[in-house]
Amino acid sequence: MLALLHTSPVHVPVFDSLRDADHPGVPLRHYVREELLSRAVAQGPDAVGADVTAVLGEAVAGGARAVLCTCSTIGAVAERQAVRTGVPVLRVDRPMAAATAAHERIVVVAALHSTLEPTASLIREEAAGRRVDLRTVLAGEAWEHFLAGDRERYLDRVAAEVDAVRDADVVVLAQASMADAAARTTTALPVLSSPRPGLRAAVEAANSRS
Repeated sequence: MLALLHTSPVHVPVFDSLRDADHPGVPLRHYVREELLSRAVAQGPDAVGADVTAVLGEAVAGGARAVLCTCSTIGAVAERQAVRTGVPVLRVDRPMAAATAAHERIVVVAALHSTLEPTASLIREEAAGRRVDLRTVLAGEAWEHFLAGDRERYLDRVAAEVDAVRDADVVVLAQASMADAAARTTTALPVLSSPRPGLRAAVEAANSRS
């Protein structure tokens, strides 16, 4: 069984749909903890470390062979707990970050400010010393639409920000909730999102422990 740690319930049907399309039959168990994101935004990601550890322990006790954290803001906090939990703990955006290796000019677009630096840091980590020209862009007003439950305006705002990007080789959508915005863009640049490659890596990690 693969466990997923979310900070919004909107991710549950997204990952269930990806599982049905790409990994039929793989059992998923979702743990939604919205309060972790609000606290991480207010106090910093490390402030929720103990709570993240508790959720991971609950998932492992429930039979999880691996855990995927779908929140980019707390992804690094979750990933650091792998040694304590005894199972692979993956952050959803690492495979996406690794996919930027072929590019030098990278633009990260996020709707939530607290996501920008964790994503940028991850891309620099995956670059492993390779020179990158990394810029971050905050899609203003997009997060307000997300919080209001207006998914259409949220995705449209993100897509508009992506289409405004110039002088780049690739655009990275920092949050899993932004993935569907890629289909709404008109840019000729490649636009990377995290849910599909992140889930693939997590399923492989869980299967390796079967």
